[in-house]
Amino acid sequence: MKVRWLLGTLAFASFVWIGAIGTARADDWFVMGQKELSSASVGTEITAESDKWLKEDIKKTKLSVEGADVEITKVVLHWNNRPDDALTNVGVLKAGGETAGHDAPGREATLMSVTVQYKILNSATKATIKVWGYD
Repeated sequence: MKVRWLLGTLAFASFVWIGAIGTARADDWFVMGQKELSSASVGTEITAESDKWLKEDIKKTKLSVEGADVEITKVVLHWNNRPDDALTNVGVLKAGGETAGHDAPGREATLMSVTVQYKILNSATKATIKVWGYD
């Protein structure tokens, strides 16, 4: 009787542990796309690369910048089958910095593209912007 109870408890604990590991791995930030920014331009659109975004339902999104400080004046998130989200006055992102995460509409949504209006600061000529997704 004790052996059955012990085996049942062990099986249940294993099931719970495996489920916890699978859930922990699924929720993580990943780079969805990136683009080089130029000081000669004031805006850019970052689109899905090879239909990569079409397969991803994300919970949150954020932007990061590398190479130079960038003032971001407007970001438009273009969602699949959802209204676009327009974020204004995002502010200055220092090189290596990132925005706060922005929730996807509903529980999860597919991001089709991101339009960014920007200005590269401090006489820099180039920077790289990355779009991150949280799944």
